[in-house]
Amino acid sequence: MKRFRSLTSVAFAAALMWAAAGHVRAAEVTADDTARFLAGMQPSADSPLMPLTRDPSWQRHARFFDNAFGQLEQRQLSKIRAWSETHLAAPKPTMFYMFSGPDFLYANAFYPKATTYVLSALEPPGQVPDLTRLPRGAMGAALYNVEHSLGSILSFSFFITKQMKTDLRAGQVSGTLPILYVFLARSGKTIKSVTPVALDAEGQIKTGNENPGHNAPRGARIVFAGSDGVEKTLYYFSTDLSNGGIKSSGFLKFCSTLAPGNSLIKSASYLLHSGNFTTVRDYILANSATIIQDDSGIPLQYYSARQWRFFPFGRYLGPIGEFPGRFQQSYADLFRRAEPINFGIGYRWRTNESNLLLSVKLPGDGTAPPETTSSAEPPPLPRPKKPKPPPPAPRGFLFFGR
Repeated sequence: MKRFRSLTSVAFAAALMWAAAGHVRAAEVTADDTARFLAGMQPSADSPLMPLTRDPSWQRHARFFDNAFGQLEQRQLSKIRAWSETHLAAPKPTMFYMFSGPDFLYANAFYPKATTYVLSALEPPGQVPDLTRLPRGAMGAALYNVEHSLGSILSFSFFITKQMKTDLRAGQVSGTLPILYVFLARSGKTIKSVTPVALDAEGQIKTGNENPGHNAPRGARIVFAGSDGVEKTLYYFSTDLSNGGIKSSGFLKFCSTLAPGNSLIKSASYLLHSGNFTTVRDYILANSATIIQDDSGIPLQYYSARQWRFFPFGRYLGPIGEFPGRFQQSYADLFRRAEPINFGIGYRWRTNESNLLLSVKLPGDGTAPPETTSSAEPPPLPRPKKPKPPPPAPRGFLFFGR
């Protein structure tokens, strides 16, 4: 009889444990907890992901990201935010970042006061599955792939295009979405919701089973909040920004519902120098109150000197060898009176080699003082001169993209 009672008690306890385990599995794995987990940060105490933080692969991952993001914050991000606070007096609520990839990190650093961020590039949004359901042994590989995807931007401030194309398609955690998760979490943001979205030909957002049409830009809408609790929105769209791609999509029509805004162009492979990206180039110029760019952005010859004031920062040494023929003599002349910066950015990512141009659009006919200004007195736009050849390419340098 005692033995029977003992077996009954064991069975009852086992049933309770099974029920408890089932309750844990049934608990919701939130996007915010997933983002924190992927970023090497502790999820909420009641998250089903908490047991996975005891895995040695996650603990190593957390130490790696703590160190990498700590160095990046000290070396670049804190300095960029200080620069932005000094030189951007009244930024618009919308921030456009064409050719961005999943680079929310620098979008937030340059324009932390924006309330709507629009990022766009070719890379697919991908997916972030329920990490508690990954096969046994798959977690370590997934975390390593996230680390590898971020290797170049953590070191140099941009993604390497060829490497990113491979990394963002590898494994069950793929695309730009997991990278956006990491950057949001490491930027101190709390994710409120994530919605897959697409754009129809008129720029209207479609969700769920709504049909956006053929070749529609697809991506995600992420609502998040900072430490102040103010809710903001991040859009990422996978779309072709070339003239042909833009013509057949509603992406710029969607952007126009949020314009005017501020624009960031960084490590953009000099695409805006070519004749195949004139539509998006003209759009940025027409719909931006300020443009922050390195020399891979819009060439000076396309800015109207009557509409824009120019504030150069850093040093212009010309493009790296992977982009021959993109040297701008007018840029070199403009940067002879540049104000120094204490951070690196773009392809020439070393601090004493980087260039940054803040262009501020004048209101009306260009005679009134601009709404958004820099503390520096801008030099006039120099007249274009005959380009001279770019400097020789450094040996062993990889082809760089965003």
